Amino acid sequence: MTEEVILNEASFSPRVKTYIFFVVLFFLVTTVIGIVLIPFWVLGVGQWLSAKFFKTLSCTITNKNLKFSKGLIVHIEKTIPLENIQDLSFVGGPVLRYFGLTLIRIETAGGGGGHHNQNMMSMLGINHAEQFKTQILQQREKVIREKHGYATVNPAIQASAPSNLNDSQLLLDIKNELIGIRKALENKTH
Repeated sequence: MTEEVILNEASFSPRVKTYIFFVVLFFLVTTVIGIVLIPFWVLGVGQWLSAKFFKTLSCTITNKNLKFSKGLIVHIEKTIPLENIQDLSFVGGPVLRYFGLTLIRIETAGGGGGHHNQNMMSMLGINHAEQFKTQILQQREKVIREKHGYATVNPAIQASAPSNLNDSQLLLDIKNELIGIRKALENKTH
C-alpha cells in the first residue's frame, strides 16, 4: 500500500467565529432558558467559545481521503475515502452570504442504511472554497482511475482521436447486440 500524503490543508475564514456567535445568540433569544444566558454570551463567553470552536476546525485532502474535524463539546472527526464521495455542493443562504461564508456539503456512498446525516459532511467557511472543491473532485477522479486501472489519456492524443467515429461505432455495436438479445428472447418464448 502507498503511504498517505497530504495534498492540501484548508484554511478557514475568521468570519466563522462571528457567524457562530450570532447563530448561537439567535437561538438564545428564541428560547426561554437562553434569555437568561444572553448577558453571559454577549459579555465574553460567546466570543471565547466561538474562537475555541474555530481553532478545532480542520480539513485536509490527502492522496486517498478527505479528513475533517470540528467541535468543542462533541468533537467530530471524519475520514472519507475520496472514491466514496458522491456529491459536493455549495450551500449559501442569505445569512451565510451576509457573512461572506460558504458551506460545502459532501454526500458520500454507504453508511449502512442508517440515518441520512451519516452520509453527509458539511464544511463551513473554507477560504477559496471553489478551488478546494475542484481539488477534491480532481483527486477523487485520480483515485478512481487508479483503483479501476484506467489509463490516463494524453490530452493531445485524445484531441486528435476521431471520437465521433468511435462513439458512432460503439452505439452501432450496442444496437446490434440488443437486436440479437431481442431475437434470442423471442425464440425462447415461441
